[in-house]
Formats: sequence, C-alpha cells, structure tokens
Amino acid sequence: MAYIVVATSNAHKVDEYKKLLADQNVELKSLLDYPGFPGVEEDGKTFAENAAIKALAACKYCDVPAFADDSGLEVEALDGRPGVYSSRYADSDPERIAKLLGELEGKENRRARFVCAISIAINGEVIETFEGEVKGTITLAPRGEGGFGYDPVFQPDGYDQTFGELSQEIKNSISHRADAFRKALEFVEDEMSVLDNEF
Repeated sequence: MAYIVVATSNAHKVDEYKKLLADQNVELKSLLDYPGFPGVEEDGKTFAENAAIKALAACKYCDVPAFADDSGLEVEALDGRPGVYSSRYADSDPERIAKLLGELEGKENRRARFVCAISIAINGEVIETFEGEVKGTITLAPRGEGGFGYDPVFQPDGYDQTFGELSQEIKNSISHRADAFRKALEFVEDEMSVLDNEF
C-alpha cells in the first residue's frame, strides 16, 4: 500500500487525518513514526508559508511524499489574533482559551474563523498549497470536552454547539482542516494521478 507522511506529532491531528483518509488506498504515517525528525522553525508570516516549511522538511527527511498543515484562529475584534501564533498564544490549551476570552471581555463582536493551509511536497519540492476555513463565533465560556485547542469556545455557523461538543464525524465534515484537505485530495486525484507511482 502507498503511504504519505503528515508532518505533525500531534496525535489529535493524526487521528483526524486518518478518518479523512479512511476511503483512500493510502496509509498515513506521521512524525510520530520518525522520532528522529529534527523539527523546523515555523517562522512564516502566513499559514501557507508555515505549512510549506513543514511539508518540505518532512518530505526531505522522510524521503517520501509529505503534507503539512498550519492552522489557527482569527478573531475579528482582535484584528485577526491569535492567527499564526494560535498555538503559541500561551503555554497550554486552557491558558490560551483563558487569554482569548479575557481579551474579548466586553467586546460585542465575537466573530471568528478557523483557517487551515495544507501544503503537499514531493521529491523535495512543494507542489501546491490549499486553504480552508470555517466561520463562527467565540462563546462566552468553554463548552464540551471534545476536540483540542480552541474547539470548546468556537461555535461554527449553523450549529448551536461548539467544536468541543459536536461529534468528531460532524466536525470532520465541516472543519477548516477538512475543507482544505478535500481541496488537496481533489487536486491529487484530478491533476496528479502520477503520484500513484511516486508513493
């Protein structure tokens, strides 16, 4: 079976991608399968730049096709923060959520969106990058134990539950990561059938 590496050590992300790839004849590996991976500095100014940096590094290190995502939360009332610094906003998920809610205290506009950029790298070259999003609002307090990151305070448009409350199946069907990943899969299936011989 062909396989591809997702450039992350985040077990939650790996699980999400495995579910998204369930119908594909591809085995997904991650950096958890390559414990010697040296890591990279995510110094890009955009999600797309960071995704490309990680995908290229993983492709070169693992010597197989690789893809990477960079994602985060953009809040309108905070001028797009935390943005590319979403995972570095504070030291832990509870602290990041607390900081976010503190900065939004007293603000009426709680509109936000999750953004995800996915880059694909093959033979030491980034071949394409895709972006997905899901819009919603930031709740007044965390709700739900599911998901990770800012999921408990993000309520997607059209739903009365947060990502922390919604089932994994529903989240996987509407999330920013799923949106970007669908676009990436379509590209591979429509434009890059030659990849079947590259895996």
